[in-house]
Amino acid sequence: MSPTLSKAMSQNLSRSQLQTLCSAAIQAAQEAGHWIEKFDRHDLQPIFKDAGSSEASQLVTAVDIASEEIIRKRLQKISEPLNIGFVGEESSTSSSSENTSSENKWGNANERFEKQYFWCVDPLDGTLPFTQGRPGYAVSIALVKRSGKSVIGVVYDPARQTLLHAIKGQGSYRDLTPFSQIKDTANSLTVYADASFKTHKKYQSSVSALETCAHTLCLDGVTFIYGSGAVKNACHVFESSQACYLKLPKVEDGGGSIWDYAATACIAHEAGAWASNIYGHPLALNRSDSTFMNHEGVIFASNEQIAAYLIDAL
Repeated sequence: MSPTLSKAMSQNLSRSQLQTLCSAAIQAAQEAGHWIEKFDRHDLQPIFKDAGSSEASQLVTAVDIASEEIIRKRLQKISEPLNIGFVGEESSTSSSSENTSSENKWGNANERFEKQYFWCVDPLDGTLPFTQGRPGYAVSIALVKRSGKSVIGVVYDPARQTLLHAIKGQGSYRDLTPFSQIKDTANSLTVYADASFKTHKKYQSSVSALETCAHTLCLDGVTFIYGSGAVKNACHVFESSQACYLKLPKVEDGGGSIWDYAATACIAHEAGAWASNIYGHPLALNRSDSTFMNHEGVIFASNEQIAAYLIDAL
């Protein structure tokens, strides 16, 4: 490795570089999102890949694959001179009938260990609600340091045509306008979760903890909302003063992957919300042995008070 390249890999990106990269990520997310929304769902042929233990984690379509390629092409030109890698969900996992070969393409799964920064992309989070014609899906793009900290987060919701983005240390934005959590007058603790939460062995004890948390906060009770993908579940939390999104730890592969949480973790921190694992530690967004997050679980919360109670209780 040349001394110049080695030096470039060890340097942090400047404030202006991060802003330029974020603008490119916003353009990529919106371009992919517009393409997704125009696609005729009647033409979809579901593909099941070897990823995780649930239908939601295994399901992929041609829309996911094409969306990732749109994002890859949009980001490649600006990223290669800065030696930034690319890790996308669909090019990092295989399917039974279709695969996006990384041959002759910029980016591969190992670049997250080799380069100072890498893009972490979920081209269509919430494939299941998308195929079913329901809201709850989004395009998610994050720039992550090799240390596992996300420094840019971009989420575009094609159905609502809304954009959330953040740059570490530079604030969070909704539709390019400075954004912080909505301080509503919630009467209950709203809990966002996916279907696997109801079948987890600690479901009943978790519900009890959530109900006690609501009582402690002088709220009327707990409202559970299911049906969205991981990215939108986290985004919903930012839109309420009394909400959380939970993924409990489990032995089986799954529990979401790094691309499910990298962008929203950055947005959460910049918006004044909370994002951590179930033990209160920072999310491990570049663990060496797997991209899955099942080992540690996930908590997104509207505020530190809710997070602290649940971390202690769960």
